[in-house]
Amino acid sequence: MIKLVALLCLLSPSFTYANEKENNPAEQRMTLFKSMEALTQIPWFYLAAIDQYERHIQKEPASKENIAITIPREQWNGASNPNQKDALTVEEVTLFNGIGADGNGDGIADRTNDQDILYAMGSWIGKYGNTHQDIKIALWHYYQRDLSVQTIMNTAKVFDTYNSNELNDHIFPVPLFHNYSYKNTWGDPRGFGGRRIHEGTDIFANYGVPVRATSYGVVEMKGWNKFGGWRIGVRDINNIYHYFAHLNGFEKGVKVGQVVKPGDVIGYVGASGYGPPGTSGKFPPHLHYGMYKDNGYSEWSFDPYPSLKQWERETRKQKNK
Repeated sequence: MIKLVALLCLLSPSFTYANEKENNPAEQRMTLFKSMEALTQIPWFYLAAIDQYERHIQKEPASKENIAITIPREQWNGASNPNQKDALTVEEVTLFNGIGADGNGDGIADRTNDQDILYAMGSWIGKYGNTHQDIKIALWHYYQRDLSVQTIMNTAKVFDTYNSNELNDHIFPVPLFHNYSYKNTWGDPRGFGGRRIHEGTDIFANYGVPVRATSYGVVEMKGWNKFGGWRIGVRDINNIYHYFAHLNGFEKGVKVGQVVKPGDVIGYVGASGYGPPGTSGKFPPHLHYGMYKDNGYSEWSFDPYPSLKQWERETRKQKNK
């Protein structure tokens, strides 16, 4: 406890929010992540990735400040604890084997306090170790869901690569100087492979037009699918899976596990699909662009057209600067 208080004193500027108006929320969170890295020995980008993941699955985070990680009361206080308040003494939480902890040195484990939340999560993970594999195992025990673990580990990889948790840029998937066209085809019927609906937007362009990553993320899948032909899937830092299909080919060197940023070329427009590997030409060349959202329990497709229109406008503004 003495060591914790002493270190908190050294880091006290990190927990002062007098200059909130001068800092944006991402910068404030980064300060917390870096401070808790020093306390728990869990690299900041893992803590940031957990927070980023929960930011998109929690409807009402426990904290009203900066951190979205929400540890259930029963887990925080201990399942057998009859007292399930948000803030208890560390001694009571420990008595009932809860994972709640005191991250700001006040002797209280408060599941709505940013420092306490991050310190508790970091300390709990630290019981498994602080290597990449240790953290992956800890996350599986916490979430007990492979996709949740994979998303968090991918996001951590992106944050580590760019040494930032503020990566909000997007770009349109094909260069604007090429001839292309698209409209909202979400939900249109499709016949190949049985009755189904169109889960995406078709962007028509010539063979070989570059296809670009639209966001920061990690290549999660690459290869052939009888419906999508040559296709690539990128999981971004907002729990969204981006599906690029009917490609003519892939950019040289692109591989599963690779970190990408908006504008990175990952493939080329084609007309592949609707058959065994290599099938092409059964429809005009175009990029099928799909988006799938994960809420921590299930994953579903949603209409990408509004996002594409927004990114098209943003890309055009950047081009004209």
